[in-house]
Amino acid sequence: MSVSSTLRNLEPLNRPSVADTVFDELHSQILLLELPPGTKMSEVEVAKALGVSRQPVRDAFYRLSKLGFLSIRPQRATLVSQISSAGVLQARFVRNALEAETVRTACRVLTSGDHQALDEIIENQRKAVDANDPVSFHGLDDQFHKEICERSGLAFAWDIIRENKAHMDRVRFLSLSFASQDAFGDHVEVMDAIRARDEERAMHHMRIHLSRIKEQIVRIRADHSRYFDNETET
Repeated sequence: MSVSSTLRNLEPLNRPSVADTVFDELHSQILLLELPPGTKMSEVEVAKALGVSRQPVRDAFYRLSKLGFLSIRPQRATLVSQISSAGVLQARFVRNALEAETVRTACRVLTSGDHQALDEIIENQRKAVDANDPVSFHGLDDQFHKEICERSGLAFAWDIIRENKAHMDRVRFLSLSFASQDAFGDHVEVMDAIRARDEERAMHHMRIHLSRIKEQIVRIRADHSRYFDNETET
């Protein structure tokens, strides 16, 4: 029997793998600072806590290290990485470059159905702000940016952004204790510009939105210095 005929007989792999599930759980806990920077991570302990073997945990650790969430040191403890100020600002640069062009494209190609879907995300964000629910707000924030990329036919841009924004994500989450209303207002402005197909205004407001982190990180680092590495900001 040929390989191709064998593969045709397999069922589609629609369910997430165990490694994906472990990754998602650890990613969420690190992002939300339930596992704060400096936390020691053990494959054995995580596997036992989640009721899985060590291999999917090892796979998840590797993926998290590539994103910048874990520091894996041979013959030494694996640690949740400190937040890198330089990493945050590098991610802002990448996002600024990619997402400004993404909203330009969005102004040209998004349909009224796309607008409605994005409006629903913004309405759910408003509810999260009113409920003082930063966890939901952060998820919806990511969804808003991701949907703009995907609906504009630029899903690859979000893939690049996601690979570079781990340090930025933790700062963004911490900023929601005082800046969720600003983030919500920025999204409203970006969406209004996209709907009006005003490319320059959409790009302007996206840049303002993504640049807020430059001021926020100063306050957050002062309040949570133990979470940060000793790099000098640039």
